[in-house]
Amino acid sequence: MLGCLVEKQLTTPDSYPLTLNAVMAACNQKNNRHPVTDYDERTLARALDALREKRLVWLVGQPGRVPKYEHHLLECISVADPGQVAVLCELMVRGPQTAGELRSRAGRMHSFSSRGEVQDALDEMAARPVPLVVRLPRQPGCKECRYLHTLADMPETASGTEPSPLPPPEPTRAELQAEAVRLAQLEQDCRQLRDDVAALRRDLDALREQLGTP
Repeated sequence: MLGCLVEKQLTTPDSYPLTLNAVMAACNQKNNRHPVTDYDERTLARALDALREKRLVWLVGQPGRVPKYEHHLLECISVADPGQVAVLCELMVRGPQTAGELRSRAGRMHSFSSRGEVQDALDEMAARPVPLVVRLPRQPGCKECRYLHTLADMPETASGTEPSPLPPPEPTRAELQAEAVRLAQLEQDCRQLRDDVAALRRDLDALREQLGTP
């Protein structure tokens, strides 16, 4: 999902940030994706909430308008070089690839003059104290090694806060929020019910003891 937000920021800046529907379309598109997915709105809304908790995604927009999402991944990992951004994004949306594949496929986001420029970007990201990419063992019959990004478990390292006031939640998010409230109430009711049953059992045991019955 983060890769899709980065991609759309680079390829369709006039349509960025993205609404929830646009995020769903970006994640589920058939081209430039591996694997191809079919996420629904509820799944994506939950995922966006998780990314917001890590401050990797912000909810932006004006009151009364459809809320939109923008990423803050690049600030979090301190990547500003356009070539590195394009390579990293392509790895996020299509999985492990060789430098040659990346030069061809990431060209829609950045124009690479040579395969060596892609390799330089990969080497620099791999040489960081906390590598952003790793080189995989070469597969049998292949001339080049593939590279894999390491952003699967991003910690909460971004700074700043979302703009205020926040726009009202979209219907799917409102449903999830209402569902969370109902679930919390049910859990509270269950705890109260368990306490009441335990109290009744204690009273019953005390009554049996007074009556001398087992």
